[in-house]
Formats: sequence, structure tokens, C-alpha cells
Amino acid sequence: MKKRNVTGALALGAAAALTLAGCSAGTPANDGGSADAGENQEITLAVFNGWDEGIAASELWKAVLEENGYDVELEYADPAAVYLGLTTDDYDVTLDTWLPITHSDYMEQYGDDLVDLGAWNEEAALTIAVNADAPIDSLAELADNADLFGNTIVGIEAGAGLTRITEEAVIPAYGLEGMDFTISSTPAMLAELQAATDAGDNVVVTLWRPHWAYDAFPIKDLADPEGALGDAEGIHSIGGKSFEGNFPEVAEWLKSFKMSSELLYSLENVMFNEFDGDDYGPVVAEWIEENREYVDSLTA
Repeated sequence: MKKRNVTGALALGAAAALTLAGCSAGTPANDGGSADAGENQEITLAVFNGWDEGIAASELWKAVLEENGYDVELEYADPAAVYLGLTTDDYDVTLDTWLPITHSDYMEQYGDDLVDLGAWNEEAALTIAVNADAPIDSLAELADNADLFGNTIVGIEAGAGLTRITEEAVIPAYGLEGMDFTISSTPAMLAELQAATDAGDNVVVTLWRPHWAYDAFPIKDLADPEGALGDAEGIHSIGGKSFEGNFPEVAEWLKSFKMSSELLYSLENVMFNEFDGDDYGPVVAEWIEENREYVDSLTA
């Protein structure tokens, strides 16, 4: 399986040079392009490093918007840079804000200069996952069995809300201070998960739903009786301070955007599990044609 670095160039389970064939600003992508003549057609979608549901949704909307006459750029960054960039119009919109918990700090800090376009998936959850045949089923059992997992919890990026919540809530709630919490990147976490699966070893990782790893690996979530990871969340589209004014048509489309976890998994699977290449464009285009009725409804 391949890895993705912080620029989005590589991923575990996929490679990610993040470009679909674009059209020049102001030129319709096809005869059906619907971007208003007076509307700014150059739009930048900010994508969080390593968060595959956001990558998948952003690639989908890149293709949809280009079909409708927009010139779209995907730019990868960590959450802190994205939210700051949205307030200065360096980015126009991001599709991967988890609320009310994971990204609440950023919304509290920058929310006055942002616009919440609503949740497109309301089944998101932060998780701590282990191999399916692990001898424990709950976070309450982890401290007493830490040696079975190499005394290590494998984490993701330092700037991720999941990392903060694991450090500030999960570890103290379950007495896991004696375990080594490694903070690196999502690709590194997935590499550890792959290696442990191949070797038949126990492993514990920070993860989240929806994520294609649940289809790719034999894993299970540890129960969270203390509720340290929080309840289910919504994945929101968040626009910058000028987004609705600059892109009224796109803002309306995103306000109506909904995608079930099952449909998202199907897109993630073809992108990150079945695809072997450097350009998501063709595989996303194929998925769009297989789900044309749904895709057309996004801009109906």
C-alpha cells in the first residue's frame, strides 16, 4: 500500500497527485457549464492532510464544479493553516470540519470570520481501534494490557483534533499515561496498521469513522465507557469570510450537499484501495458515471 506525504502526493492505499484536468477561468468545462458569467469562477478548496473523507469529498466536488464551469484548485494544509487561510480568503472553502467537538477550538477562534454551510454527513465519530482479534474490547482494559500492544498507541498528525482529544481526554480518562502515544501522520499510522495486520500482531491506533480502513483491515473499535471521545459528529462545509458573496451558486449547492457513509465508503474504496496511480481524476470520473443520478442531484 502507498503512503501520502503532507502535500498529498502519496497515501497508504493510494497515490495522490491531486489534479483533475481543469478548464481555464471563465471558460465552461462543457456545454452544460452553469457558472454565472459575473461570478468568480476560480475557487480554492482547502483539504486537511491525511483526512481521507475530506480528500474524497474534495475530489468529488472538484470534478462537479469543473463540469459546471469552475476552475478549481485543491490545496493541502494542516487544520490551523486552513482555518486561518479561510479568514483571509487564501482558501475559499473546506469540506472536512468536524463539529461540535473535533474542530471546535478552531471555530471558536476563527468562527466570526467563517460561514458554516451545514453538515453533509452526520455519522462521523472519533475512535480508538485495535485488530479484530485483540484480547480486549474496551479502553478500560487497555492500561492493564498495554504490554500486549507494545505499550504504544499509534497516533496521527499533531494538529489534528483527534490527537488533542486523545491527549487531553482519552489518556487521562483511562490511565494510559504510561503508554507511548506516538504522534506523526495519518500515512504513518496506516503503515503501522498494515504492518501489524501482515504480521498478525496486536496494534492500537487513533482512527475515525467514516474511514476506508474499516473496509481494508480486520479492526474493531474499543468501547469508550467514559465517553472521552465524544458523541457522533457532523462533517461540515465551512466557507471563508467572502465565500457566499463570491460564490453564491456553489454556497447553495454545498448547503444542500448530503452524502451517506456507505456512498462515501464506495468512493474512498476506489480511490484508496483499488486505484494504483498518481492522478485521481480518471477513477473519480468513473465513479461519477456509475453514480450519475446522485452526482447530478448535487447541483440540481
